[in-house]
Amino acid sequence: MADVKNIYIETYGCVANQNNSEIISGLLARAGFNIVNNEKIADLAILNTCIVKGPTLQRMESRIKYLRKRFKKIIITGCMPDVFPGQILQIAPNAILLSNHKIKNITKIIKNLIENKIISAKPIKEHEIKLLCPKNRRNPVIGITQISEGCTGNCAYCVTRLAKGSLFSYPDQEILKNIEKDLEAGCKEIWITAQDTAAYGIDKNKKSQLPKLLKKILNLKHNFILRLGMSNPNHILPILPELIECYQNKKMFKFLHIPLQSGSNEMLKKMNRYYKVEDFLKICEEFRKKIPDMTISTDVILGFPGETEDDFQKTLQTIEKIKPEIINLSRFWPMPKTPASKIRERIPDLTVMKRSKIMKESFVKFAIEKNKKYIGKEIEVLVDEKGFGSTWIARSQEYKGVVIASKEKILGEKIKALIKSAAPQYLIGEMIKHNPEK
Repeated sequence: MADVKNIYIETYGCVANQNNSEIISGLLARAGFNIVNNEKIADLAILNTCIVKGPTLQRMESRIKYLRKRFKKIIITGCMPDVFPGQILQIAPNAILLSNHKIKNITKIIKNLIENKIISAKPIKEHEIKLLCPKNRRNPVIGITQISEGCTGNCAYCVTRLAKGSLFSYPDQEILKNIEKDLEAGCKEIWITAQDTAAYGIDKNKKSQLPKLLKKILNLKHNFILRLGMSNPNHILPILPELIECYQNKKMFKFLHIPLQSGSNEMLKKMNRYYKVEDFLKICEEFRKKIPDMTISTDVILGFPGETEDDFQKTLQTIEKIKPEIINLSRFWPMPKTPASKIRERIPDLTVMKRSKIMKESFVKFAIEKNKKYIGKEIEVLVDEKGFGSTWIARSQEYKGVVIASKEKILGEKIKALIKSAAPQYLIGEMIKHNPEK
């Protein structure tokens, strides 16, 4: 193959995928390649795939078809090569498959490609510690650290677990060094990510080591704030008091991502989720008792096979009881290779759409009322993202998004904002005090 200088990387999916792309980009930049944002000037394309839902998988197939036509060679990584390699090669026979577990091989693969050496298309599933690698961060304010790969679950609907494999927790000292590296590079927010952060260490100690890890991170002598990624209820429950204690630290965003999926214990059992609704409620209530302004983000699947109207009402009642600040609604998709895909009974699309509409309307109603309480208040926020035009996105201690208009360059700075108005999932503020850190 002709010389490769400019490489285009396209990424979809979760925070872990974003982290992987930053590592891939960093490794390639260190090897002398140019990472470009415009595919038209690229010599090679890398597609970092996500397969979490049916529509997402369809989009990946569409992107592979598109990129195949534009490039002689494309590299496909992410979850898709580990689960659907045949599907990829059927669409793009000349595609090179890079396992989600071997992303650090990217430089070698491209050099072999340039030298016309034979490259195996078969992904290799082995554990790989994605720490202490060079990175090209998408956002200089945010440092992402993955603490483990895989999970202990066996959810009936989940295809991602087939790609990620069983739980493999990374060494805590390497995690700490990775975070230190990000902080020394100027990051102000640290995002901890994993398929299930609360499962950290269970593969080695039979009990979650997450609180111990968090305490070590929070003791680092830097000015930063920590955001914890998704944690399943069954792994939070045994460490609940210790986890709440960690969250009471001023360096923690008061943000808890805890999936419900269904408010019916019968449905949770069919989904093969290892907890009950009562566990979810206890965790949320204990957090809110100790940290009243806690932001709770949850996930719900609607239309899982066998979901009755009564099951849906139980889910709706649970959501209305907890009143989460963020809710990610998904409809059930029978993903290939999952046990749930073999269940013949299906909930009609119109029924799922109706239930989704009811839940969204309920959420919007209580979410806007909760956010209206911030109007007129002055709060300290950290600006962590560029918005549209002359706007910026900032985060409060509760990880609430605050949209602020300013022509000043305030990315990465703490400011005082007066909240002027509210939407269901974000606030609109006005900068009243700007004290750039020296």
